[in-house]
Amino acid sequence: MGALFEALFKFRPLLFREGELAFATPWPMVLLLLTAVVIAGVAVATYGSARGRTSPGDRTVLATLRLAALGVLTFCLMQPTLILSSAVDQRNFVGILIDDSRSMTLPGEDDAPRSAFAAEAFGAESALVEALSERFALRYFRFSHDAGRVPGPEALAFDGTRTDLPSALDRAREELSSVPLSGLVVVSDGADNAGRPLAEAMVPLQAASIPVFTVGVGDEAIDPDIQIGPVELPRTVLEGSALVVDVLVSHRGFEGARVPVVVEDGGLILVQDTVTLEGDDEPAVARVRFSLDEAGPRRIRVRVPNQEGEAVTRNNVREVAVEVESQRQKILYFEGEPRYEVKFIRRAIADDPNVQVVVLQRTADNKFLRLDVDGPEELVDGFPDTREELFAYQGLILGSVEASFFTTDQLRMIADFVSERGGGLLALGGRNALAEGGYAGTAVDEVLPVVLEEPASDPRRAYTEIDVGPTPAGRSHPAAQLRTSDETPDSLWAALPPLSTLNRIERVKPGATPLLTGVHPGGERVVLAHQRYGRGKALAFPVQDSWMWQMHADVPLDDLSHETLWQQLLRWVVEGVPSQVEVASERDAVEPGERVRITAEVLDSTYLAINDASVVASITGPDGSVVQQVMDWTVDEDGVYATEVLPDAAGRWTVDISAAFEGEIVGSGVLHLEAGPGDAEYFDAGRRTAVLERLAEETGGQYYTPATISSLPEDLQYTGAGVTITEEHDLWDMPFLFLLLLGLIGAEWSYRRMRGLV
Repeated sequence: MGALFEALFKFRPLLFREGELAFATPWPMVLLLLTAVVIAGVAVATYGSARGRTSPGDRTVLATLRLAALGVLTFCLMQPTLILSSAVDQRNFVGILIDDSRSMTLPGEDDAPRSAFAAEAFGAESALVEALSERFALRYFRFSHDAGRVPGPEALAFDGTRTDLPSALDRAREELSSVPLSGLVVVSDGADNAGRPLAEAMVPLQAASIPVFTVGVGDEAIDPDIQIGPVELPRTVLEGSALVVDVLVSHRGFEGARVPVVVEDGGLILVQDTVTLEGDDEPAVARVRFSLDEAGPRRIRVRVPNQEGEAVTRNNVREVAVEVESQRQKILYFEGEPRYEVKFIRRAIADDPNVQVVVLQRTADNKFLRLDVDGPEELVDGFPDTREELFAYQGLILGSVEASFFTTDQLRMIADFVSERGGGLLALGGRNALAEGGYAGTAVDEVLPVVLEEPASDPRRAYTEIDVGPTPAGRSHPAAQLRTSDETPDSLWAALPPLSTLNRIERVKPGATPLLTGVHPGGERVVLAHQRYGRGKALAFPVQDSWMWQMHADVPLDDLSHETLWQQLLRWVVEGVPSQVEVASERDAVEPGERVRITAEVLDSTYLAINDASVVASITGPDGSVVQQVMDWTVDEDGVYATEVLPDAAGRWTVDISAAFEGEIVGSGVLHLEAGPGDAEYFDAGRRTAVLERLAEETGGQYYTPATISSLPEDLQYTGAGVTITEEHDLWDMPFLFLLLLGLIGAEWSYRRMRGLV
């Protein structure tokens, strides 16, 4: 299409975009236009005098065609000219950035590696480089996770394990900022997996009027190939917690094949499933369940065995870092009246070493029963009335206790427990719970994932028995499982006896997720729902007798559905609840010798930020050596401290962070980094044409393929950047104008002949 445009209009579209249209006629423009108007008037009058021989329609068509032909002639007489700014030979520079990452070793044109094109097209002996060198001084750059100057493509190894295109553009722009620059040329497959927005690098290029010319290599889709999508796992889990993971397997060229999906922990196979691959680009989903029973850092490996004929096999494996914790998480369960639910919840989690449920049960006015407390002073005055006391727990269960029991400050504090402290809240049903307990319109109502309906005027009529079953989301959610090894079958849910509720909960709030529903003759009720709220999560479980799933006569003695549900539910309530010192990194896998930024958020016992704490990071290398670094407050974020770690050897690096304030220890956190070559370049490794086209378009450059790159030297010459001179090119002799004029005259003659007017 570009060649056809150039044949008709003498120049390519890019030159018309860069240039300006002017008219170089030596005659006065007004005189030329008046002459054209007079001639046009005579032509129209001529057709008007032939009224008897032609119809009005014929006269209109013929006049239009003749006026159009006259317009073309007038345009040519005005001598249209394209004015271009042309780069002065050998006075300007061009930066050539060549992708040096591993993805360039994948198949490209004619099944040769993508790197072969870069080496051939931009090598010292190539015709393209010779044409460029006649006009510009060339400077070569390599880029992958970093960027730097090189003498030419022969110095590239194509072994970079990540691509940071924005940083490469910044580096080239900065190094060439002191010389006249006509543009940058980027040779890449378009992969950019560093996580930084490309727009950040385009803004200074646009401001400096530096065009970027991109050359896309490789196929847009690799075929045949199987790839595992990103695997989502929580960063920290409690020891023994059951995990449910959806593994996406995409492919091209393996339609109908059945492939295994294997989950491993340190070489030990945890679980294996099989999926059937459907059509190309239709991901198959394997839902796998497993538990991690040993505390410490883990690298969970999810893989599909290599299949015969695959073009790329390094994208068949994903690794995810998980920290398995063994500390005991405390949950405060406040119950407003004696009832069986307390006894059976305690019994369900009695053998769980990682969950401690501290019970505060009101037995009479201002009288409380305390169970499983850590000392005689804990909850001695009843429900906490300070943030420090409440925020010491990771979870909170509210039973059948009316909202009027709490002060306004306590209700606000419960909401803050979720949103600011990041704790988990579980609201149970009961005659004094939810709407029946007067929570509608309170701060706690804002947190709950369900809509509190108007309570029934007669509590006895509110009693409803419901048959409980999972929603589609609940089938795979760890908080709604009756088994830990595999998905709870529908037959097991159907065999459970009905539960009862006094709270009419029929709707969830926007953004909330229902996990269990209950069916009764009058309709459907929400049984279990959750939502994120601020830093934490909130759940509603509006039933009053889940213990029936253990004590009902129809439930076998060896059925552990009740115990499993409560263990899974309470573990999920406290999963991911932050501590006073939360440690994070940009990524958990780095290259040896690559710096990584580590941050620590430091909060006091009320979970307010501390900006003047003493924070120290102890960094332990694979060889056991320890280095300490002081972490500085970032200033732009309250309570956030940062430092950079340089893992200079392959292996596992451990970062222990401790924080102190006014001589007292605030808390500590630990982070593990794996240093070693990564495989990010092999995922989604097809050419990303849209990225390269956008980069070129928004900076005023042009996108090329290996087949169209021959026009690059001329296009660079007319970018208007650098040291330039003005060139004028005639447009009146464009073949298009001649063909258009010939077509209009021919059309007039053909119309006359067709209508019998000749």
